[in-house]
This record gives sequence, structure tokens and C-alpha cells, in this order.
Amino acid sequence: MTIIPEKASCVIVGGGIMGTSMAYHMAELGYDTVLLERQKLSCGTTWHAAGLLTRSRASANLIKLAKYSLELYTRLPEETGQSIGLKLNGSLSVTSSPERLEEFHRTMAMGQLQGITATALRPEEIAEYYPEINTSDLVGGMIIPDDGQCNPADLNQAMAIGARQKGAKLIEGVTVQDVLIKDKKVWGVQTDQGVIETAIVVNCAGMWAREFGAQHGVSIPLHACEHYYVVTEPFAAMTTDLPVLREPDQCAYYKEDAGKLLLGAFERNARLWGESGIPDDFCFDELAGDFEHFSPVLEAAMHRFPPLEEAGIKTFFCGPESFSADGRYYLGPAPDIAGYYLGCGFNSIGIQSGGGAAMALSRWINEDAPPFDLWDVDSRRSFHFQATDAFIRDRAPESLGDLYDMHWPYKQPKTARDLRRSPVHDIMQQNQACFGVAAGWERPNWFAHTAITPEYQHSYGKSNWFECAEIEHQAVRKTCALFDLSSFGKFRLVGRDALNVLQYISAANIDTAIGNVIYTQWLNKRGGIEADLTITRLGQQDFLITTGPTSANRDWYWLKKHLPADADAHLIDVTANEAILAVMGPDSREILQQLCATDLGNAAFPFGTSQDCTIGAAPVRAQRISYVGELGWELFVPSDWAAYVCRLLLETKRITLAGMHTLDACRIEKGFRHFGHELSDEDTLVEAGMSFLAYPDKPKTPYGHFLGREAFLTQKSAGIPTKRMVQFCLQDPELMLYHNEPILLDGTAVGYLTSGAYGHYLGCAVGMGYIHHTDGVNAELINTGDFSIQIGLETHSAKASLKGFYRNAH
Repeated sequence: MTIIPEKASCVIVGGGIMGTSMAYHMAELGYDTVLLERQKLSCGTTWHAAGLLTRSRASANLIKLAKYSLELYTRLPEETGQSIGLKLNGSLSVTSSPERLEEFHRTMAMGQLQGITATALRPEEIAEYYPEINTSDLVGGMIIPDDGQCNPADLNQAMAIGARQKGAKLIEGVTVQDVLIKDKKVWGVQTDQGVIETAIVVNCAGMWAREFGAQHGVSIPLHACEHYYVVTEPFAAMTTDLPVLREPDQCAYYKEDAGKLLLGAFERNARLWGESGIPDDFCFDELAGDFEHFSPVLEAAMHRFPPLEEAGIKTFFCGPESFSADGRYYLGPAPDIAGYYLGCGFNSIGIQSGGGAAMALSRWINEDAPPFDLWDVDSRRSFHFQATDAFIRDRAPESLGDLYDMHWPYKQPKTARDLRRSPVHDIMQQNQACFGVAAGWERPNWFAHTAITPEYQHSYGKSNWFECAEIEHQAVRKTCALFDLSSFGKFRLVGRDALNVLQYISAANIDTAIGNVIYTQWLNKRGGIEADLTITRLGQQDFLITTGPTSANRDWYWLKKHLPADADAHLIDVTANEAILAVMGPDSREILQQLCATDLGNAAFPFGTSQDCTIGAAPVRAQRISYVGELGWELFVPSDWAAYVCRLLLETKRITLAGMHTLDACRIEKGFRHFGHELSDEDTLVEAGMSFLAYPDKPKTPYGHFLGREAFLTQKSAGIPTKRMVQFCLQDPELMLYHNEPILLDGTAVGYLTSGAYGHYLGCAVGMGYIHHTDGVNAELINTGDFSIQIGLETHSAKASLKGFYRNAH
């Protein structure tokens, strides 16, 4: 019988690369760390991983994590004495698609901004890196020379040795049966060998993580899928100096291995595995697989690399890998259970991400805050319904295929759709809405106002819905438009202490008159922005919190986390109770006044206020507020009245239906910030140009001054910030912006766009992003600097402004 300790400061469940890396980093921070593996280290998916290492990721901070991983792995062999088969021969990506080539170039631009050396290649140059490759139908590629590969099992062994050297205990053959929780706090784990008392548990259980988390009410949307590769016999063309080769158009990657070729796939028709559960004795197991399923990838590879036709197949392999609901892993605290953390769902990139992800999570645990913005992978982004069989069994195979599919702007998932509908969904559909999805809600992204089918035809240029968006956009600016915002999260906080609680966590002053709508941010102790939302005072002890659908869980749990235990304040989710119909534009008052007896004039109904009224026969709470920079009202309508109110509005024949793309473009024209883009937990009010929204002199609450107040005052008193949110518009009206395009000042990169869209009223593409300048970012720098935006490999002149370019709001 294995002897396990009675106590530990941290218990890690799972002995794959994330588990051993967590043990390494937690022990390095001084934690008495125990890792428990039910069978053998690496026995789940780590042992059969391809071991590809690249630092090219989707966002700046994920690049930072991947870079850290590679740096750690480079020094690990000397530190532990364990070779990991590390070869930094580079990674080469090729394509026969002009659109994919543009994606490569955009990826290069973002990577170069983060210190990744990458070079664009013409077809004739590709063979210099991969001799005997068939370039006849290629249009180009890119090479990242410092990327490479390793042996995953050896890497995991090295990480385990390093963890033990730092004092961690790694114990095989022990099954964690349960996490012991009392008063929503972890206090121990139950194993088949007894109980270990601990206050910290990290779920690194890989493809078992969802089932394990469900025992404790923790939703982890992932599922195992079949993952295929073949290994050839050695052949002459496979030399040891070859880079890793990827051809995403053909769903394929190539890895040299001791003169052999490992050819793997992320096919778009992927197959689910383990629907009946994963066997308890699963350990270094292979799946039967289906060679016919893999054959198209092999045939395409023979075309691309003709020497493969003569090579013998030594191994046909099929093994399970877990894939998440959105193709990104889960990191951070499990909502509602103190001391329970997630590090799982790595979508076949666990090797390249494990080092950095574990570093970030260990610091998160140690400091009770992430080291930088990790919202892309934050566990709080997921919803309970996404972890159900009905959802994840549809979505996981699509997530696998999406890894190598085109990553188009505005691309929407195809599976697990039509789950949550707004009360006016059918009306939107009848009016030719093209729907997108957010937090499971079907939302109109645009409407087919012209004679086109309401379906995306994706492009990096002006796509098929460009003219439709222009019709919507001009209606917002010149007449009136209607947006369905019913998907927004809506919470009521009621009780004797509700005001004090909101004063404590909000930077703005919430103690205003009943009927006021307060725009505010919730800050962390560092002054970073944790939430961006509105609070409506419905009564003396009754408040409505409204926030975006994708951040609703995050904001809900942030508020719950900071509710004092003895506070008389009760939080209620009322999202489904009301629809929100936003009527926006210069004609909105006149149109609404025809349907509403309440005086909507400026004096009677000022901006930033809310009143109960009627639209026709329907009870409505109207809030005069705008996210597009125009006169307008958000109508909060009981769900059973929403369709009626929507029909009344459309029957006026003076309102144009508009979608979320137009909402986004209008707010960018105006310079309004958006959480998850311009605002994050590492961005501050000073840097975002929003200092005026904080009220540091408001009265202290029984729980203290508002969270982040001291940090805010320090930041504000520091003078001109060296990081600042700036708006840009391109001079060439034919160009498009999306996000992540580098910002250049006098030819030097100083930041990147956090948002981008086409500003139809301005007649050009507009974007927003933070720029960094050691001498400070002020009006003089913005007005006199020579700014440009890099789109792929080209730079384009841009005008910069500290204020929104559209300034004619009513």
C-alpha cells in the first residue's frame, strides 16, 4: 500500500505535463506539494503527444506563456540531468491558399511584436528549408526558426525530476476519489489510500477533468476525441535538420523523428471518443482507430512530400485527446469553491503550453490574482450548459477541426447552436438576421437588408455583409435603429446592505437618486479592471446590474466573492426575465414618443436615468443610455411582452434592425471601451483614459474604501502614463481592421489594436489600442507622431486621437 502524507499545502490531481509542471512551479514557490496520479506519469495523453513547440499563439499573453514554456524546457535538461529530445530546428508553415497566406502574415505581425522572429517565404524559398517538398501549388509560407520539438514523455519525466528536486512529492498508483469541501472551501481530498488534508486542489486530470469536476459541481466543458498520426519507417529524405512542417489547409503536421516521419492530423470531421466514460484501467492505451478516416490526410501528404510514397508505415496510431468548447484551455479558480483550481483542456497543445500555463496558475494561486490578463483561458468564461453531454459532444469535434481551420474574423461555431433564444428571436429571423452566438445566446450579428442570403462569406476584406452593415450603421447615425440586447446578463442585488456592497466594489458613486443608471468599473487591488457594467438604482435597497453576456459569469462570481459574509445583500440572476430592445438614433425620441405617454424630453428624462413607462399596452422600464454615441433608450421589457413591443416599434416603418457588428463599429467610432478588448484586469482606468469615472472621495463603506482605490490614486498621481488607450483611423478607405494589428510610431512598434471595425459614418476603418512610450503618452505625442498600422506585412498611414473620432452624439 502506498504511503501518502496526512497533510499538504497543495494537492495536484493528474500526472500529465500540466500536473508535473504545476508540481514544479508550486514547489518552487515554497508550497508543500503533492501530486497524485492514479496510474503512471504521462499515461493519459502526454505520452503520445507529438511534442511540437511553437510560440505563435492567438494573443499577446498566450504568446508570453508559450515563450516561457520554451525557455523553461531549454534549461530543464541541465537542471535535471534528463534529456527531453529538444531540437530547435524551427517550424515551417505552408499554404496553397491566398487567404491562408494572409492569415500567416497577420500571425507573423503579431508575433514579431512579441519578439518572435518569423520570415515570410515565397514558394521557391520553401524547399530550402524542406528539400524535396512539392511547391508547385503553394503560394507561400512562413518560417519561425527558433521553434522546434521535444519528446513529451521525456519532458514529463524531466519536469517530475525537477519538481522532486524542489521538494514536491509525486505519487503514482493513488486515485483521488473526491475533493472534500465544506462551506464552499476545499479542506482535503479523499483517495483510495486515505485522506490528505489540504486547502488547495488543482484539477489537472486531462480528459478525466470534466467527469471529476462534475462531482463537485465544477463545470469543465471538454471531451475526448480521436487523434490520429502515422509513423513511417526511416527513409533518406527525413534528415535530422528538418523543421516541423504544418500545412493547415490539409489539416496536417509533419515531425521528423530519428529519420522517420510522424504525420499527424487535426481533421475537420473529427470523431468523439469515450461517450460511455473512460475505463478506470486506461493507461498508455491506444484506440482501434479507422485507417480510412485518416487516408485523405495521408494522400494529401504524399502529394506535398513525394518521398513519402515510397516510405513504409511502421505505426498507425489513434489515441484520445481532450478538446474544449472553444478551443482554449481552462486555467484559474473554479467559481464558487475557494481553493479549487483548474489546469486542463489543452486541445492538443499541452506540451507547448504546459510550462507557461503552470507558471501563471501557480502565481495566480500564490497571489490570489493572475499575473497578467488571462481572460482568453480563464475558467470563469465557461457556462454550466457547455459541460453537458448534449453540448460538448457536438462541440468538441468541431474544436479539434478548428485548430487548423481558417481563423476568420467573426467566424461562428456551427455545432451546439440554437440553445438560448431571445423573446424576439423569431422576429429577428423573419427579418433575415444572420445570427452569431455568445454564451449560448443566438444574437443577430447583421441583417440581410440587400438581396443576399443571411450567411457569412468570410474574407479579410469587405465581405458579403459589408453593404448591409453600412445600411444599419447609417440608420444609427442618421435616423433610428433597433438592437436586440436581450442576451446581456442582468442581476438584482437587494437587501439592507446592497448599497454598501456596491459602493465597496464599484469605482463610481452608486449612492445616487433612485432611477439613476451608473456606468462603473470594478477594480482589483492593483487597480486593474475586473468588470465594466452599469448599475441601475431601482429602489433604496434594490439595484440592477447589467453586463455583457460573455462576461456575465465572471462578474457574477466577482460580486459573490466580495459579498461580506454578514452582509444583508441577496444576488438574483434575472437575465431571462426581461428582453432588452435598444432603440438608438437621432429620431429615437420622436418615434418612441408616439408609442409612450411618458415625457421623453431632455428635462423630464435626462441621460443616465431610468423610468417605468408603457409602450403601447406593455409595461417597460426605459433607460436613457447609449453604447453607440447617439440619443437612445434601452427598453427593458418583460419577456412575455417583448415580441409585442418589438412589433409595435417595427410597425412605425421608421426603424432599421441592426446587429452586433454595427453596435461594435459604432462604439469604436465613438471610442467607447469594451471589456475583454480595451479593458482587462491588467489595464487601469488611468491607462484607459477613464479616470473621470472613479470617485475616490466618496464615503468609506463599513467594508472599507472601494476596491482598488489606493492603486488608482497612486496611478493617477504618477503623472503622464506611459501606456494609454488611443483611437486610430486609416487613411485608405478600402482597408479593413479587426484586432491585433501592430501600431507603429515613427516606424517602431508601440502596441497593437485591441478592437477594429469599419466606421461607415467616418468612411474608413477604425481601431483602438494601447500604445507604450517611455516618455509618456500625451496629446502632443498623439498629435505630432507619425502613426501607422501594420496589416500583415504592409504598413498603412493612420490618424491617432485620444478622443473618439465621432463626436456628434446627442
